Amino acid sequence: MKIVRTNILPFRGFAAINLLGVLFVHRGVYLSEELINHERIHTAQQREMLFVFFYLFYLIEWLVRLPMRGNAYLNISFEREAYANQRNLDYLDERRHYAWRNYMRKTRRPRSKRRPRKKHFDLQ
Repeated sequence: MKIVRTNILPFRGFAAINLLGVLFVHRGVYLSEELINHERIHTAQQREMLFVFFYLFYLIEWLVRLPMRGNAYLNISFEREAYANQRNLDYLDERRHYAWRNYMRKTRRPRSKRRPRKKHFDLQ
């Protein structure tokens, strides 16, 4: 993956953006192994969807998720797969094609903070 340091891309609020397999990074941003792996996962997604269809589907999914609860960007299936596996540096070796489809449910499910139900007994 080619890495280009620039002040123009990515947009404000993002450390890096992967366009057609080229990683654009703000100057001064530390490229951790996890960040590079995250972007490599996106490159694999782009390749299997022939790049154009990746960006088309990404945009459509973002637009569909905008009115939904939560952050539309973080709920995109491509991003969910990449974030879920960015720390697994062997993920790309074991990843199945189109694995992002497993991340297409409506939104990220928050972890349940349910407490066990208390049983109330009348001791009369």
